[in-house]
Amino acid sequence: MAYQAIHRFARIAPRKARLVAAMIRGQRIDDAMTALSFSKKRAAWYFKAVLKSAIANAEEKEANVQNLYVSESRVDEGPTMKRWRPKDRGRAHPIRKRTSHLHLSLDERS
Repeated sequence: MAYQAIHRFARIAPRKARLVAAMIRGQRIDDAMTALSFSKKRAAWYFKAVLKSAIANAEEKEANVQNLYVSESRVDEGPTMKRWRPKDRGRAHPIRKRTSHLHLSLDERS
C-alpha cells in the first residue's frame, strides 16, 4: 500500500526541485530524512516537509514505519507567475516565477 503526500504550488522552479527528488528516490525514510537535513539545496526544505507529511499519513493508517522507503518522488510544473522588470530606455523584460507540484509516495519493503 502506498502512502502519499503532495505539496502543490511550491515557490521553486521544477528544474531545481527535480535534483532533490532524484536524490531521495528509492531510499529508506530515515536515510532520506538525513540526506534532506544536510542538503544545501532550497528544495530540500520543501521535500522534508512533504516527507514528514507522508510519514504521518502512513502512521495514521498503522503502517510499519521501519520498513518504509520512498517509492516515488516526482516534480510536476505548476503555473508560472509572469512579472515585468523595468530595463533601460523604457523597455520591460519578462520574469517568469515558476512554481512546482511536489509528489512523494512511500511504500513498505518486506
